[in-house]
Amino acid sequence: MRAQNAREMQATLATLSPDCVFEDLAMGRTYNGRSGAADYYRLWWEGFAPMIVAERLHWTEDGDVVAETRWQGVHAGHFLGMEATGRKIDVPVAVVVTFSEDDLIAGQRLYYDLTTIRRQLAVGRAGPD
Repeated sequence: MRAQNAREMQATLATLSPDCVFEDLAMGRTYNGRSGAADYYRLWWEGFAPMIVAERLHWTEDGDVVAETRWQGVHAGHFLGMEATGRKIDVPVAVVVTFSEDDLIAGQRLYYDLTTIRRQLAVGRAGPD
């Protein structure tokens, strides 16, 4: 989490299994391997100046983690065809994290409401709130 919030790509990727799978359910997209994960991180890091706040971690009997988080930040760059608006986002996110045998992150399934983000960006309105 520290490496992600600091936007340290190499340190973040070092926590991932080489064949990790990121599934973003809201966007309907899957990102494979460390290069796919890097693309996913860049999508968010280039679009927002976010801070990920972990609110709760729940460990399953299988050793997976369900993280309840919030993505908070300012829309400061290009994101899904939208130019920067300067508006803030604050959206709850649930992430199911699985681990490989060597304790690296094998996968993440991300659940959040993309419509909430679009509404908070108020695409089409002029200027920040």
